[in-house]
Order: sequence, then structure tokens, then C-alpha cells
Amino acid sequence: MLLLALDTATPAVTVALHDGDRVLARADQVDARRHGELLLPSVDRVLRAAGHELPEVTHLVAGVGPGPYTGLRVGLATAEAFGAALGIPVHGLCTLDGLAHATGLDTPFVVATDARRKEVYWARYRDARTRTGGPAVDRPADIADAVAGVPAAGAGARQYADTFTGVRENLPEHQSAAALAALAVEKLTADPSGAGFLPPRPLYLRRPDAKVPANYKVVTPR
Repeated sequence: MLLLALDTATPAVTVALHDGDRVLARADQVDARRHGELLLPSVDRVLRAAGHELPEVTHLVAGVGPGPYTGLRVGLATAEAFGAALGIPVHGLCTLDGLAHATGLDTPFVVATDARRKEVYWARYRDARTRTGGPAVDRPADIADAVAGVPAAGAGARQYADTFTGVRENLPEHQSAAALAALAVEKLTADPSGAGFLPPRPLYLRRPDAKVPANYKVVTPR
């Protein structure tokens, strides 16, 4: 197995290569405005560091969000292009599940990422491998009672620490393709058919910020 995982659903542009036993190489950069610019060089850097080439990849995994429109599409479109070129399927995983897996917790907690518009994408977990609620998008004030005092990971939880009062500094802030890859390997080991994955389609949870203008200015020739 040679599994390439990538995720651009959050400000983190993250790529990892896993051989079924361990992560061979990884690249993580946090830049919310440069997903398209950073992703392919990150893939190249990871493959070179591991001593492999793209045609050797046997499995592709991409974070499907939730996340903002533009950044999320970069990662999924790239994964789909790789899958088509290599003739292998692309498996999707919830981005929040990758963050949850990275916590290593075996007790209940929540994960939250910044959804902009003063909202968060969040989900509740029984442990690092089991999601029990969400993902959802909400204003922090609307979920304060549900998350108060609960251990919390992710940049959204840190940003709204007055709501996520159980936020822990020792838990991951940003998404990690290394954790996403490790979770994917566990799922493939349990069921090689890939039944435990999501389709590689964006999980938006709300309409995009960009909108088509309702009215166009009519210009007539003189």
C-alpha cells in the first residue's frame, strides 16, 4: 500500500504519504489564501522526501470538509485528477474526523474549525475514532450549552474559547493529512472495499459566499 492523503478544507494545506504501517513523509502549511499555489508543490515535496513517485500511489484519500468553497475545491479537484490519471478510486473522509483522530482521546470531546461569518464547523465525538454528532455549522453562542466544559480541539474552538470552555492547548489546532492517512489505513484494513469512506464530494453545509448578481446593468449601443 502507498496511500496519499491531502486536505485543503481549512487554512492548513496538508499532504502525507503512508505505506500502511507508518507515515513516510508529510507537509503542513497554514495559509488560507494560497491553497492552489501550495498544494502541488507539497505533494511533490512529500513524494520526493519518501523516495516515491506519483504513479506508485495505490490509494488516494481527500478531506471533504466541511470547509469554505474555494479552498475545499482545490484539494478535491486535485485528488480527482490524480485518481483519473492513476486509474484508482478517491476516498473521502470528513475533515473534522482527521482532527479528531489526531487527538488520540478515548473520552468524549468536540472538534471545531473556523467557518467564517462568525460561525464554526463542529462535531461531537465519543473517542478519537467515533463521531456521535455532526458535522454542523453554527454560531458559537447557539451551541454554548452543548460544548461548555467539553474537551475541545481545533482552531474554531481556540478562536471562540469563551464558548468552548474546555479547549485544550495540547490538542491539535489544524488539520493533519498524516492523521487523515492513519485513519484511512485503519478503515481500509478493516474493510478493503472502501465502504467506510465518503464520496469525494465537497461537504459545504451552507451556500457559498459568492453569489451571482441579481440584476445586471443594461448597456445599449448608441
